[in-house]
Amino acid sequence: MSATQTPHAARLHRHARVRRKVEGSPARPRLAVFRSNQHIYAQVIDDRAGRTLAQASDLEAALRGNGNKTERAQQVGRVLAQRSKEAGIEAVVFDRGGFRYAGRVKALADAAREGGLVF
Repeated sequence: MSATQTPHAARLHRHARVRRKVEGSPARPRLAVFRSNQHIYAQVIDDRAGRTLAQASDLEAALRGNGNKTERAQQVGRVLAQRSKEAGIEAVVFDRGGFRYAGRVKALADAAREGGLVF
């Protein structure tokens, strides 16, 4: 690796390192989070089947433009927890996608826990 690695490349490197250990199974699917500058996306994934079981993002009409970015991340976490429960999912493994566990990522995770998901 280059000593002058870009922040994006560094995040991808961290994500790859975490993904070597974190795998979503049918019993405990993976809750993957992606955060862009403007939006946040979350999916519950069964890696063995290669299927997305539930998803939510702040681009949805019901969540669009409601509060600041952190508040929208909390709403995404609540909606994802509700959809996961409807799909019969109670426990997940958390994949922060190489992002720091702070700010919007933490807000989404805390809201999903409050919604009933077990990490």
